[in-house]
Amino acid sequence: MKISLGADHAGFPLKGPVAQRLRALGHEILDVGTDSLAACDYPDFALEVARAVAEGRAERGVMVCGSGVGAAVAVNKVPGARGSVCHDTFSARQGVEDDDLNILCLGARIIGESLAMEVLEAWLKARFSDAQRHTRRRDKVTAIEKRYGSKL
Repeated sequence: MKISLGADHAGFPLKGPVAQRLRALGHEILDVGTDSLAACDYPDFALEVARAVAEGRAERGVMVCGSGVGAAVAVNKVPGARGSVCHDTFSARQGVEDDDLNILCLGARIIGESLAMEVLEAWLKARFSDAQRHTRRRDKVTAIEKRYGSKL
């Protein structure tokens, strides 16, 4: 699977281990930055992660910032991107199975590396259920995007 991966300066320390684990699991990475601890703005990288997913250049995305919250807010501004902060394996798995989550947001200042890898793997293994109720709900979210969203 091709995964778009981004981080701001606060997420940068966790970005390397995430990239390493993704590669070890056989995934291809589209790295959209940042590449250092120099202060930068998470929306710039969240936008690139989300655009890659929404445009089909990546199947899924991972965005890492300090808490994961800002990243989640930013990625969800892009129509077609469905991101959430997940710091436990249940939310990561359920988010994909029920909500068709395609972007995982992690908070490097919140979650330890070991748990981050467990969450990442649970998210990667999960697949959207295609259950009628979940498809209906996802379609309602898409309708909201169409009504209020903007094209990038």
